Amino acid sequence: MLKTTVKVSNLNNLSDARYCAGMGVEMLGFSMDELDFEKFKEMRGWLAGVQIVGETDSQDVSAIIELVEKYQPDFLQVSDWQNVAEIQRIGKPIILKVDFATANLPALFQTTKGNVEYFLLENSDDFGVVDDAVLSQIDAWSFQFPIILGFGIKESNANDLLEQTQLSGLALTGGHEIRPGFADFDELMNILEVLETDD
Repeated sequence: MLKTTVKVSNLNNLSDARYCAGMGVEMLGFSMDELDFEKFKEMRGWLAGVQIVGETDSQDVSAIIELVEKYQPDFLQVSDWQNVAEIQRIGKPIILKVDFATANLPALFQTTKGNVEYFLLENSDDFGVVDDAVLSQIDAWSFQFPIILGFGIKESNANDLLEQTQLSGLALTGGHEIRPGFADFDELMNILEVLETDD
């Protein structure tokens, strides 16, 4: 059992997905843009008791509808905020991926809040960190909006982030994409371990 809702994005192999499910991760994300459908179907068959998040960066609403019909996810993650009202008509709860570095977030939150279940706050600045100023901003937003934080999370600060904000959850990245801040899957495992609760 974990202390908060955790989403792991971009999973692409069964062993990582099953490990995350076993650790109590609630949301497992798979890229509908990149992951082969047959591989996805096989993986999904092994997973129970978790929410499957279909992730896409497509801006084409009709293409998104097709992906959802094919992959049948429990949640739909998109990054196209301008079409979010139209996308909502698909009938899946929406996670809207937003960029801390570039988006006008207060306006975006207000415009789309009725249409989304969660805002996934990521950062296109590879050197973006969660310092005191950023933390204070995130805390103010998370008090008003359902925000899942998707950057700056480390084994050393994961619990502090939860204690010092009203965040709805944390998002980590699985899969083979090594990016700044994620050395490898061990980092993700270590973060999940510090988020474990004895309850």
